[in-house]
Amino acid sequence: MNPRRQWRKLLTALAVAISMAVAPAAMADMNGYDISNWQCGIDTATVPADFVIVGTTWGSGGVYGGCLSNGVNTDANRQLAGAVNSGKETGVYHYARGGNPETEARFFVDNVRGYVHKSVLILDWEAQDNAAWGDKQWPRRWAREVKRLTGVNPIIYTMDSGYWQVAGMETELNCGIWIAQYATNMVTGYQTAPWNIGARGEVMRQYTSNGSLSGWSGRLDLNKFRGDRAAWRKYANPDDKGAANLPSVKPKPQPTTAPTVDLNALAARTIRGDFGNDPARRQALGGNYAAVMQIVNSRLGGGSGGTAATGSRSVVVRSGDTMSAIAARTGLQPVSAWRVPSGDVNRIYPGQTVTYGGASASTASSGVGGHVVRSGESLWSIYGSGWQSAAARNGIRSPYVIYPGQYLR
Repeated sequence: MNPRRQWRKLLTALAVAISMAVAPAAMADMNGYDISNWQCGIDTATVPADFVIVGTTWGSGGVYGGCLSNGVNTDANRQLAGAVNSGKETGVYHYARGGNPETEARFFVDNVRGYVHKSVLILDWEAQDNAAWGDKQWPRRWAREVKRLTGVNPIIYTMDSGYWQVAGMETELNCGIWIAQYATNMVTGYQTAPWNIGARGEVMRQYTSNGSLSGWSGRLDLNKFRGDRAAWRKYANPDDKGAANLPSVKPKPQPTTAPTVDLNALAARTIRGDFGNDPARRQALGGNYAAVMQIVNSRLGGGSGGTAATGSRSVVVRSGDTMSAIAARTGLQPVSAWRVPSGDVNRIYPGQTVTYGGASASTASSGVGGHVVRSGESLWSIYGSGWQSAAARNGIRSPYVIYPGQYLR
């Protein structure tokens, strides 16, 4: 063998070995969970994750329930601190309620100023409680306003069936897309390769709302981020901006004490059926429950009927009542013009508030006032032929399982 040729082979092999040794490893995808206003008290420091996403604001205020006070998650600072102190990446999201998009964007930025350029900014765009659902311009306007205020392009979350509303924002506004789509409702931990991941070219996929992780007894939304920590931080702080780069806006401070509550307005909403029945009503009103119910009972004359602020007549159902009997007793006909919590005038229960407002039967069946599921009920038994609309309204997917105590809108 030619000595020179032998040395060339040895040098070539050595060069290949060195190049393999220093070649960068493939990006490792990250696992994480997101938490909402009803998961107060979760210890984000101990529940395992690479990242934690926290719901921080809803609409532009005026929303209560769980951790929420006037549209702000009052437990968010603690939740985010636990995640940061345990080495996790973080994200903060705004739940769209369909009001003015620029107003909602400013409300979000005002309340998360301390996390801008540190946490990923996210819009939660889904159907429930969203008056603008179906309006493709709403999430775009919101994203532009967030970009104007922070210099950051937010990530947009939506269910796969709603992707058509945000499709194109990836190229139009350089927004990452986060898709929610579940293969099954079975309890699961983190998955290596969730079903359909990457099908939309999304940056993140939520593959279950029935996740089980150590350190939390309830269920969690589990997600796969298609990138590593460097990629995550690039979404949070694309141009390595510091806090000094934020424009001068006047933030609305997060409440440190209970805000002044308009009990009369809450009573009017209770009579209208916005908070459903107990226990959902009690949970929604929280510490204001007793005071609000005192006003409600006063307005309704202890159950004999009364006039709500809107001028509609409301009645508290008595034992043995039927809607036909209530309509005859009050002289307000037809029965189909009454709004009932279940959406079905043939399904009422003692203690419920039913309202005569001149609505048609089709309006009543839309589920105004909501319904708390009882043992043995199904979507069909509650809503009849309108069960599919109710499922879509409540984000319930096949196999359309509901549970006793669940609140349906």
